[in-house]
Amino acid sequence: MKRICVIAGLLVAMIASLSAQHLENPFFDSKGMARIQSREYSEARDTIINVSHRQDDVIWSRYVYRIIDMRYKQNYQLYFPTRYDDPDYRSLFKVIVDAIVDGMPIYQKGMDFFKPDFTTPMSKEMIPSMFLADDPTADYSDDPNHYNIAESDAMLIHYDSVSDQLSFHFYPYEAFVKNQLKYLVVELVFFDRHTSRMHTKLMAIAPMQSDKITTKEPDQITTALLESMLFWVAFDDLRPYMAQQFVIPSQNETRRVTFDEFFAKHLYTSYIIGEGNIYNRLIPDYAFTSEEIVKEQKRINTELLNFEQDLWEY
Repeated sequence: MKRICVIAGLLVAMIASLSAQHLENPFFDSKGMARIQSREYSEARDTIINVSHRQDDVIWSRYVYRIIDMRYKQNYQLYFPTRYDDPDYRSLFKVIVDAIVDGMPIYQKGMDFFKPDFTTPMSKEMIPSMFLADDPTADYSDDPNHYNIAESDAMLIHYDSVSDQLSFHFYPYEAFVKNQLKYLVVELVFFDRHTSRMHTKLMAIAPMQSDKITTKEPDQITTALLESMLFWVAFDDLRPYMAQQFVIPSQNETRRVTFDEFFAKHLYTSYIIGEGNIYNRLIPDYAFTSEEIVKEQKRINTELLNFEQDLWEY
């Protein structure tokens, strides 16, 4: 009799547990709609675990500079949605803009790619000038795709000197985001002898605006890249905001991946534009044809791949 009571008690507990789980987080709401982006789902998402690396364990490291191009299909989830008011999803650019308005520091670009200076953040008064959608004084009468934006409405971010606060101005967003097609990222590839494997740490990211380029010479690629850069963002400053936003799904509405996961798992595609070197130069500074550039990109990729494999060769 005692055994029957124990079994009955366990069955009751299991049924209660299953019922509680079902009621706590149902997939469909009372109207029969899928609750893909519900508050409960957001709170239940996984977090990325960071490994702390001791300085003495890192015996080799190398900086790599990459371009993430939004025109590649694998990166569409970073570019879309292009609307500023989508109720569920935001693009990577919108996440960055909202983070800046919230107080995330950004930093001015230097004279080259190799020295992102994170010592002095840009003042709030200067930030709106980084988000000028178009030059109000320019003549776009011959451009049928140009968005006519008045000078007073050309700033995507506004600064209020009275409250000392930044605010998002939606009107020029569409005109601005259509030129936000690339990001420059700085990676540090390093070998940790404690974990006995290679790691890649994203150090910084910089939005690049195609309409900021004034250089027309085909051999001035590095100059054009510098002109298109807006500012630097320390990647670890951006991560808390990326962890709070899911990327727009691709072909599977229930595959919820945060921007933080997207970058941690390297679900994007990119191409190498340079590496840390004693000459302080990028690939376009010494490779002048497309064949030479591709050859250098393959060389760097091969060296990174071979380094780890060669450690275990003998």
